[in-house]
Amino acid sequence: MQQSVCNVSLLVDDYDKGIEFYTKTLGFTLLDDIENGPDSRWVRVAPNNEAGQSRAALVLMKAAVNQRQWVGNQTGGSVSFFLQTDDFHRDYQSMLQCGVTFLEEPRDEPYAIVAIFQDCFGNKWDLLQPK
Repeated sequence: MQQSVCNVSLLVDDYDKGIEFYTKTLGFTLLDDIENGPDSRWVRVAPNNEAGQSRAALVLMKAAVNQRQWVGNQTGGSVSFFLQTDDFHRDYQSMLQCGVTFLEEPRDEPYAIVAIFQDCFGNKWDLLQPK
């Protein structure tokens, strides 16, 4: 049996704001943007992957009224997502130039070069290049 994680939910307060940030600022690809009823869309974005390998995507899910408190804080203040790169310094500089907020300077860990950044909703991400 072969399995993989294909999608991960990300609560947003606005679909278009999420699409703009992930595609224009981070350079992700918009995989789907399909109307799914009143005020509901099926929106998926994923990092570009030139190797064409299977990749997980983010499903941007508009928060219901009782979920709005978790937009930007789905994991209680911990890093929620991990963006792996093959060239940390290239992507770090590019993200800085696009106005991405980093919460720390890059650090060298035993497993990777890493720095925490925030998306436009306040979610914490690790940008990392494994060793």
